[in-house]
Amino acid sequence: MSAKRSKDKEASSQAGEPRKAPTPRLLERYQQEILPGLAEALGRSNRLSLPRLRKIVINMGVGKASQDKKYIEEAVEALRTIAGQKPVVTHARQSVAGFKLREGMSIGCKVTLRGKRMYEFLDRLISLALPRVRDFRGLDPNGFDGHGNYTLGLTEQLVFPELNPDKFSFTQGMNVTLVTSTSSNDEARELLRRFGMPLRVA
Repeated sequence: MSAKRSKDKEASSQAGEPRKAPTPRLLERYQQEILPGLAEALGRSNRLSLPRLRKIVINMGVGKASQDKKYIEEAVEALRTIAGQKPVVTHARQSVAGFKLREGMSIGCKVTLRGKRMYEFLDRLISLALPRVRDFRGLDPNGFDGHGNYTLGLTEQLVFPELNPDKFSFTQGMNVTLVTSTSSNDEARELLRRFGMPLRVA
């Protein structure tokens, strides 16, 4: 009987039952190492009061989109591959004759990451993409907005190794904004340093 039960169990597992997705390693590190370290550094015992990452917003402004639709299509495809989810196409809010821009025209795309995808992207950004930036000397430690949020700019999308250079006909930059739960720049800076963000020493 026990042998039959084990066979039934194997058959059910092979039938395609959903498996629990693995926890991103950066999320595990945050829970096991970074949180206790922040609690000690900031002198707080309540974990809910400690700074945490809320979301990451990746934005691509495609100025060439007004000339040819293929530019926005390439940007959307690149951002989908980088982020792992479908981007939202952004449109012009008003017409500007000097830039040949009409209201409602597609001018870029963006994606907002939360939860596990957010930590997976941050891990790839720190460990794979930033080291591939040409002449990289660290990130600006003063790139905070005064409310604990940090924005960095990348000049080309191909620093992400998952992109195939043969599929893209032009270089496209992007802005990456890390939104935290704290309004203090100093606390947010400490959080990002512990994640491994290569901020230059001011």
